[in-house]
Amino acid sequence: MNKFDLEDCLVDFSVLIIEIVNETPNSKAGNHLSGQIVRSGTSVALNYGEAQSGESSKDFIHKMKVVLKELRETFVCLKIIHKAKLYKSEANIEKAKRENNELISIFVKSIETAQRNLKNKKK
Repeated sequence: MNKFDLEDCLVDFSVLIIEIVNETPNSKAGNHLSGQIVRSGTSVALNYGEAQSGESSKDFIHKMKVVLKELRETFVCLKIIHKAKLYKSEANIEKAKRENNELISIFVKSIETAQRNLKNKKK
């Protein structure tokens, strides 16, 4: 997967998060979790865009770790929304959790590769 495909996947994921948020009930818990997940779930695409213009390999790795952190936060929030049944479409929640897990795996591997490349460059 090239960086443009990954960026498109992250944008699509962010749009899915927005769709979930727009269906969340207007309750104290729904509003709180909606605010949380809309920030973390949409920041992944934005932070990835920022990582692409990292000033150095270390900066790139740091920004990729921020994306990973936000993905993990989003996943936990999706689990809470799912278990609390704060959704209209269970299919969207399941799809988001599946895609979220796939993106976490991609970013873990990408960070490992970038760190290995940085270490080899220093040798």
